[in-house]
Amino acid sequence: MNWYLTAVKAHPIFMAMIQFAILGTLGEFISKWIIAKKIFMPFTPLITLWKMIEWAFLAVLIKAVFVGFADNGFVHALMNHAPAFLPKAEPGSFLFAFFVSATMNIQFGLTLVIGHRVLDNLPLKQKNWKGLDKGMMSLLWFWIPAHTITFMLPVDYRIGLAALWSVVLGLILGSFNRK
Repeated sequence: MNWYLTAVKAHPIFMAMIQFAILGTLGEFISKWIIAKKIFMPFTPLITLWKMIEWAFLAVLIKAVFVGFADNGFVHALMNHAPAFLPKAEPGSFLFAFFVSATMNIQFGLTLVIGHRVLDNLPLKQKNWKGLDKGMMSLLWFWIPAHTITFMLPVDYRIGLAALWSVVLGLILGSFNRK
Protein backbone atom coordinates (compact mmCIF):
# COMPACT_ATOMS: atom_id res chain seq x y z
CA MET A 1 0.00 0.00 0.00
CA ASN A 2 3.00 2.29 0.45
CA TRP A 3 3.67 2.35 -3.29
CA TYR A 4 0.07 3.52 -3.84
CA LEU A 5 0.28 6.35 -1.30
CA THR A 6 3.69 7.39 -2.61
CA ALA A 7 2.34 7.55 -6.18
CA VAL A 8 -0.83 9.42 -5.14
CA LYS A 9 1.18 12.00 -3.17
CA ALA A 10 3.76 12.47 -5.93
CA HIS A 11 1.31 12.53 -8.87
CA PRO A 12 -2.22 13.22 -7.56
CA ILE A 13 -3.79 14.27 -10.85
CA PHE A 14 -2.11 11.58 -12.97
CA MET A 15 -3.08 8.89 -10.44
CA ALA A 16 -6.67 10.16 -10.42
CA MET A 17 -6.71 9.89 -14.21
CA ILE A 18 -5.33 6.33 -14.18
CA GLN A 19 -7.69 5.13 -11.46
CA PHE A 20 -10.80 6.57 -13.11
CA ALA A 21 -9.74 5.47 -16.61
CA ILE A 22 -9.51 1.89 -15.40
CA LEU A 23 -12.24 1.66 -12.75
CA GLY A 24 -14.78 3.98 -14.39
CA THR A 25 -14.53 2.05 -17.65
CA LEU A 26 -14.68 -1.25 -15.75
CA GLY A 27 -17.88 -0.06 -14.05
CA GLU A 28 -19.45 0.53 -17.46
CA PHE A 29 -18.32 -2.91 -18.66
CA ILE A 30 -19.74 -4.61 -15.56
CA SER A 31 -23.07 -2.85 -15.98
CA LYS A 32 -23.33 -4.11 -19.58
CA TRP A 33 -22.28 -7.63 -18.53
CA ILE A 34 -24.94 -7.81 -15.82
CA ILE A 35 -27.64 -6.50 -18.15
CA ALA A 36 -26.75 -9.07 -20.85
CA LYS A 37 -26.06 -11.85 -18.31
CA LYS A 38 -22.74 -12.62 -19.99
CA ILE A 39 -19.18 -11.35 -20.19
CA PHE A 40 -18.41 -9.86 -23.59
CA MET A 41 -16.74 -6.84 -25.17
CA PRO A 42 -19.58 -4.28 -24.96
CA PHE A 43 -17.71 -1.57 -26.82
CA THR A 44 -15.44 -1.50 -29.82
CA PRO A 45 -11.74 -1.02 -29.02
CA LEU A 46 -11.96 2.59 -30.22
CA ILE A 47 -15.00 3.35 -28.02
CA THR A 48 -13.29 1.63 -25.08
CA LEU A 49 -10.27 3.89 -25.56
CA TRP A 50 -12.61 6.89 -25.80
CA LYS A 51 -14.30 5.87 -22.53
CA MET A 52 -10.95 5.56 -20.79
CA ILE A 53 -9.92 9.02 -22.04
CA GLU A 54 -13.32 10.38 -21.03
CA TRP A 55 -12.97 8.97 -17.51
CA ALA A 56 -9.42 10.33 -17.26
CA PHE A 57 -10.68 13.80 -18.23
CA LEU A 58 -13.55 13.58 -15.72
CA ALA A 59 -11.02 12.52 -13.06
CA VAL A 60 -9.20 15.84 -13.39
CA LEU A 61 -12.47 17.70 -12.80
CA ILE A 62 -13.43 15.42 -9.92
CA LYS A 63 -10.02 15.85 -8.27
CA ALA A 64 -10.30 19.64 -8.57
CA VAL A 65 -13.80 19.62 -7.11
CA PHE A 66 -12.71 17.37 -4.24
CA VAL A 67 -9.99 19.87 -3.36
CA GLY A 68 -12.25 22.89 -3.86
CA PHE A 69 -15.06 21.64 -1.68
CA ALA A 70 -13.18 19.85 1.11
CA ASP A 71 -9.59 20.99 1.59
CA ASN A 72 -10.09 24.36 3.31
CA GLY A 73 -12.47 25.21 0.47
CA PHE A 74 -16.16 25.82 -0.02
CA VAL A 75 -17.52 23.96 3.01
CA HIS A 76 -14.99 25.64 5.32
CA ALA A 77 -16.04 29.02 3.88
CA LEU A 78 -19.72 28.25 4.54
CA MET A 79 -18.95 27.25 8.15
CA ASN A 80 -16.70 30.28 8.79
CA HIS A 81 -18.93 32.91 7.17
CA ALA A 82 -20.67 35.36 9.50
CA PRO A 83 -23.44 34.39 9.88
CA ALA A 84 -22.51 30.76 9.22
CA PHE A 85 -24.35 28.95 6.45
CA LEU A 86 -23.42 25.58 7.99
CA PRO A 87 -22.74 24.57 11.57
CA LYS A 88 -19.12 23.90 12.52
CA ALA A 89 -17.93 20.35 11.91
CA GLU A 90 -14.48 18.84 12.19
CA PRO A 91 -12.81 17.60 8.97
CA GLY A 92 -13.01 13.82 8.89
CA SER A 93 -16.23 13.77 10.92
CA PHE A 94 -19.46 12.34 9.53
CA LEU A 95 -21.15 15.76 9.56
CA PHE A 96 -18.30 17.49 7.71
CA ALA A 97 -18.12 14.66 5.17
CA PHE A 98 -21.87 14.88 4.62
CA PHE A 99 -21.69 18.67 4.10
CA VAL A 100 -18.92 18.26 1.53
CA SER A 101 -20.70 15.42 -0.26
CA ALA A 102 -24.10 17.11 -0.33
CA THR A 103 -22.89 20.54 -1.48
CA MET A 104 -20.51 19.04 -4.03
CA ASN A 105 -23.05 16.65 -5.55
CA ILE A 106 -25.89 19.18 -5.60
CA GLN A 107 -23.75 21.84 -7.29
CA PHE A 108 -21.20 19.94 -9.38
CA GLY A 109 -22.92 16.56 -9.70
CA LEU A 110 -25.59 17.74 -12.13
CA THR A 111 -22.94 19.27 -14.39
CA LEU A 112 -20.90 16.07 -14.23
CA VAL A 113 -23.88 13.84 -15.10
CA ILE A 114 -24.80 15.99 -18.11
CA GLY A 115 -21.17 16.41 -19.22
CA HIS A 116 -20.57 12.67 -18.92
CA ARG A 117 -23.58 11.99 -21.16
CA VAL A 118 -22.44 14.58 -23.72
CA LEU A 119 -19.02 12.88 -23.85
CA ASP A 120 -20.69 9.45 -24.16
CA ASN A 121 -22.74 10.73 -27.10
CA LEU A 122 -19.88 12.40 -29.02
CA PRO A 123 -18.15 9.39 -30.59
CA LEU A 124 -21.48 7.73 -31.37
CA LYS A 125 -22.75 10.91 -33.07
CA GLN A 126 -26.07 10.59 -31.30
CA LYS A 127 -28.27 12.52 -28.90
CA ASN A 128 -29.13 9.88 -26.33
CA TRP A 129 -30.66 11.50 -23.26
CA LYS A 130 -32.56 8.39 -22.19
CA GLY A 131 -32.23 7.68 -18.47
CA LEU A 132 -30.52 11.01 -17.72
CA ASP A 133 -33.07 11.59 -14.97
CA LYS A 134 -31.95 8.33 -13.34
CA GLY A 135 -28.35 9.52 -13.49
CA MET A 136 -29.36 12.74 -11.75
CA MET A 137 -31.35 10.86 -9.12
CA SER A 138 -28.28 8.69 -8.42
CA LEU A 139 -26.70 11.82 -6.94
CA LEU A 140 -29.23 11.61 -4.10
CA TRP A 141 -29.50 7.89 -3.44
CA PHE A 142 -25.95 6.82 -4.29
CA TRP A 143 -23.36 9.57 -4.66
CA ILE A 144 -24.19 11.69 -1.59
CA PRO A 145 -24.04 8.66 0.76
CA ALA A 146 -21.00 7.18 -1.07
CA HIS A 147 -19.06 10.43 -0.99
CA THR A 148 -19.98 11.00 2.65
CA ILE A 149 -17.95 7.85 3.34
CA THR A 150 -15.27 9.04 0.91
CA PHE A 151 -14.77 12.37 2.69
CA MET A 152 -14.38 10.67 6.05
CA LEU A 153 -11.13 9.16 4.71
CA PRO A 154 -7.70 10.82 4.62
CA VAL A 155 -7.16 12.92 1.48
CA ASP A 156 -4.84 10.45 -0.24
CA TYR A 157 -7.47 7.69 -0.28
CA ARG A 158 -10.44 9.73 -1.51
CA ILE A 159 -9.97 9.63 -5.27
CA GLY A 160 -9.21 5.91 -5.23
CA LEU A 161 -12.44 5.21 -3.37
CA ALA A 162 -14.38 7.56 -5.63
CA ALA A 163 -13.13 5.64 -8.67
CA LEU A 164 -14.03 2.36 -6.95
CA TRP A 165 -17.54 3.69 -6.35
CA SER A 166 -17.89 3.83 -10.16
CA VAL A 167 -17.52 0.05 -10.22
CA VAL A 168 -20.09 -0.32 -7.44
CA LEU A 169 -22.53 1.93 -9.32
CA GLY A 170 -21.97 -0.18 -12.45
CA LEU A 171 -22.98 -3.26 -10.44
CA ILE A 172 -26.09 -1.53 -9.08
CA LEU A 173 -27.21 -0.04 -12.39
CA GLY A 174 -26.58 -3.29 -14.23
CA SER A 175 -28.77 -5.09 -11.68
CA PHE A 176 -31.54 -2.47 -11.99
CA ASN A 177 -31.52 -2.68 -15.79
CA ARG A 178 -31.17 -6.45 -16.07
CA LYS A 179 -33.24 -8.01 -18.83
